[in-house]
Amino acid sequence: MAQFHVLAVDDSIIDRKLIEALLKTSSYQVTAVDSGNKALEFLGLCNNGDDGCSVFIPSLIITDYSMPGMTGYDLLRKIKMSKNLKDVPVVIMSSENVPSRINRCLEEGAEEFFLKPVQLSDVNKLKPHVLKGCRTKNHEEEESKIYKRKTISRWDTEQGGIST
Repeated sequence: MAQFHVLAVDDSIIDRKLIEALLKTSSYQVTAVDSGNKALEFLGLCNNGDDGCSVFIPSLIITDYSMPGMTGYDLLRKIKMSKNLKDVPVVIMSSENVPSRINRCLEEGAEEFFLKPVQLSDVNKLKPHVLKGCRTKNHEEEESKIYKRKTISRWDTEQGGIST
């Protein structure tokens, strides 16, 4: 079974360690960072949202809403604007139950909004989102392979070579 890789973002070391432990208990590989800016850096995105050099595409990103510097909502928006990362499922967590905040995150593309403390039952809700993200990623990879095969085949035909 392929191991899914989750990027966890939270400025609180206690919450970060808790989510990391819960995810690892559920057999996820976890990378944890303490800020939105570090998450963007890890993902290969510059602060301006440019993703010409995306290095890492996780199976899912789970982020705290309230963090200094960049909120989880700001991080969500940058991810959804990135051509390489827009299909990665994002889950927002918060200790504050603010309906307008929750709705805004969901409208912007968050898959779920969890209230802290996150529990194992919350982590169990992630699997369909992770699988959806992997299906999208695999579909895009297959389309890319088909396009490359067609391009090579067309080139071979134009050059008098053997077409596949």
